[in-house]
Amino acid sequence: MIVEVGHYALVLALALALVQSVLPIWGVKAADARLMAVARPVAWGQFGFVAISFAALTWAHVASDFSVANVFENSHSQKPMIYKISGVWGNHEGSMLLWVSILALFGAMVAWFGRNLPKTLLAAVLGVQAWVAVAFYLFVLLTSNPFARILRAPMEGRDLNPILQDPGLAIHPPLLYLGYVGFSIAFSFAVAALIEGRIDAAWARWVRPWTLAAWVFLTLGIAMGSYWAYYELGWGGWWFWDPVENASLMPWLAGTALLHSSIVMEKRDALKVWTILLAILTFSLSLLGTFLVRSGVLTSVHAFATDPARGVFILGILVLFVGGSLTLFAARAGALTKGGLFAPISREGALVFNNLFLTAACAAVFIGTLYPLLLEATTGGKISVGAPFFEMTFGPLMVPLLLVMPIGPFLAWKRGDLLAVAQRLAVVFVVAILGTIATWWATRGGPILAPFGIGLGLWLSLGALAEIAFRIKLFSEPSVAFRRAVGLPRSAWGAMLGHLGVGLLIFGVVAEGAWKVEHVLVMKPGETVQVARFDLTLTEEKTIVGPNYDATVAHFVVREKGREVAVLEPAKRNYRTRKMPTTETAIATFDGFSQLYLAMGESQGGGVAMRIYWKPMVLLIWLGCLVMAIGGAVSLTDRRLRIGAPKPSRVASAALPAAAE
Repeated sequence: MIVEVGHYALVLALALALVQSVLPIWGVKAADARLMAVARPVAWGQFGFVAISFAALTWAHVASDFSVANVFENSHSQKPMIYKISGVWGNHEGSMLLWVSILALFGAMVAWFGRNLPKTLLAAVLGVQAWVAVAFYLFVLLTSNPFARILRAPMEGRDLNPILQDPGLAIHPPLLYLGYVGFSIAFSFAVAALIEGRIDAAWARWVRPWTLAAWVFLTLGIAMGSYWAYYELGWGGWWFWDPVENASLMPWLAGTALLHSSIVMEKRDALKVWTILLAILTFSLSLLGTFLVRSGVLTSVHAFATDPARGVFILGILVLFVGGSLTLFAARAGALTKGGLFAPISREGALVFNNLFLTAACAAVFIGTLYPLLLEATTGGKISVGAPFFEMTFGPLMVPLLLVMPIGPFLAWKRGDLLAVAQRLAVVFVVAILGTIATWWATRGGPILAPFGIGLGLWLSLGALAEIAFRIKLFSEPSVAFRRAVGLPRSAWGAMLGHLGVGLLIFGVVAEGAWKVEHVLVMKPGETVQVARFDLTLTEEKTIVGPNYDATVAHFVVREKGREVAVLEPAKRNYRTRKMPTTETAIATFDGFSQLYLAMGESQGGGVAMRIYWKPMVLLIWLGCLVMAIGGAVSLTDRRLRIGAPKPSRVASAALPAAAE
């Protein structure tokens, strides 16, 4: 009965989404306040019914109700409880229910927190948001029903994919979806603004916190997915330029550009057309990622869907919303008024530079990801675009952006003084050069570009700190520094943390890529191998029995200069129901951020195949992502984003009727 209630609640959510998609937009066009007022309570009701539906599917998994096909295909009575819960979205049908649940959640949040928005804009935003919801409710109900019953319920389920039986599944997909779906709010604001004809600095202030929240979640989701793959798959890498990884990176790059362009629009009432286009493209790339992962065109642990009908349906959604929004944009863009003028050397100019290189990098990833698929679809030929292509295109596009990053915050709005900025960053530049030279001296014979990477990391990290030090007058007037620091807008602290996080990420990427040590060998009990400064001894192999798997475990003792410093137990698991093996890595952290990484292979001739890595400073990769996300969260607490948007000037107000024509 609970399952049927969940199914019925999802149908009711669709019905409310249909109401929300029509009446508020009609009210905007007819200037009918009563119709516009329907949007908020209907958005809350829609979320309530979706929450009931999601809770019902969760109950079915927890209770091991194998009469539900979704539970039978993806669960098992002996599976640990955490994986019963995370298994709700560890499959296609459940993940799409999570998708629409988060979509409804964001709609309800806009209805709650958007009370200071103009009534017409709020109604239009919620109406557009409902258009997206209707499309995905229909997709779930018609092609991906998570509540389908089995006529004769089996006694036991087939269990969840063993690779997904990891705490990472409980964290990574929800965070990623909060990012993907969160950008739907920026999309809805953009389309609503085009419908209403109101596009000004106030619009940028309203859309920025939603974009920032989605960016924070997507940053955390990508970082969590990277770390999950790093320790779970046993490959020893943190990024593989896999099409599924690229599908999440593209909206992140576009969303980062959108964040910066919206600042220019808010501060200077400029880049209107570009910001609206970015808002549309960012969510379009999120939809593209959903299509790639859920359509079956990719073979991946992420890609659950295999029914061609699902792929065609999602492709239809993609064409409808991307094509429709871009058509509306083309029709309206010419009516938008121009914003403020600025010199190339200015804060605005630096942010435009940022946008150009971010979008170019996004385009490079887009081409490298989609070209093999398009080639196969049109000619039947198959090619593989891997890491060398992306390293030769993406990397060079990001370097100029990173070099300019510390300079931008020092420039004034409208017209900047590059010489004054050079003087303020002179110490940082000298330290970066000295760091480059010192790294080259200490690692002679290593990768030639690695010292420059370390210098770049110093330039970014110290540049971010120097900007804050300059603003609070830490060195010129230290007596007032604390008071100025307390009064500094939180968005300034957030920007500093974001840029500092990029610097830490660069340190980790360079150190791990340039100075890692790898050993692939077969070891027998009693044998010792030296890796970096450590001696690793395989003492024994043993077999253990888990709740739903059997495992072979290798017991290693790690010594440094004869002293035992760690015990590591990599393992190979075999899940009884699915008859699938998994690799369980063993990792020990040293020096704060460096790791010793062991992955176990198959038994061979009385020994066991081992892959052993020493990864210097590798944790800085994910620490940098975490610091970036914290920076975004700190910016979200800025009071200026909570008290409402600034009122448009008289000039901007006078331009609104022209934009609406």
